[in-house]
Amino acid sequence: MLALLYGLIFRFSAQDADESGSLSRAVSEKCVEVISSLSGRQWSLERKEQWAEYLEHPIRKMAHFTEYACMGVLVYVLWSQWVKRGKALYLLTVAWVAVSAAADEFHQLFVPGRDGNLRDVCLDTLGGAAGMLFCILAGKILLRRRRRITSECGANTPPTPEA
Repeated sequence: MLALLYGLIFRFSAQDADESGSLSRAVSEKCVEVISSLSGRQWSLERKEQWAEYLEHPIRKMAHFTEYACMGVLVYVLWSQWVKRGKALYLLTVAWVAVSAAADEFHQLFVPGRDGNLRDVCLDTLGGAAGMLFCILAGKILLRRRRRITSECGANTPPTPEA
C-alpha cells in the first residue's frame, strides 16, 4: 500500500503546471456542483465559477494533507512491527514523512511550471503526523474497548466448581 501511495504521489508531482491546475480545477468544479445541488437552489454559472476558483487552493492543500495523512498511517503501522511504541516510533514516522515530503517537493523543481515549496513540506508533514495520531488514538480506543469487554466477560462467568 505504501509503494502504491508513493507511486500516486509521484504521478501527481510529475504533472506539469497546466495538467495539475486543470485536475485541481475539475475537482473544485465537481465539489461546487455537489454543494450547489445540496443547497436546493440553482446557482448561476458565474457563481459556480467564483466558488470553484475560491475552493481550488484549499482543495489542493487538503489533497496534500490527506495523501500524507495516509502515508503517516501506513508508515506508522509498518514501523510499529519492529519499533516499540513510544517516542522513537513517533519521531521515526514523522521524520520519514518529512523526508518523503521534501523529496516530493525537490522532484517538483524539475517539472515544468512547478516549484518546490517549504510550506507544502510542512503541511505534508502535519498530515503525516495527523495520520500517525489517528493510529495512536484508534489503538488506545480499541485497547480500552478490549479491556472493558474482557472485564465484563470475566465478571459474568460463573465461578468454577471446587474439587
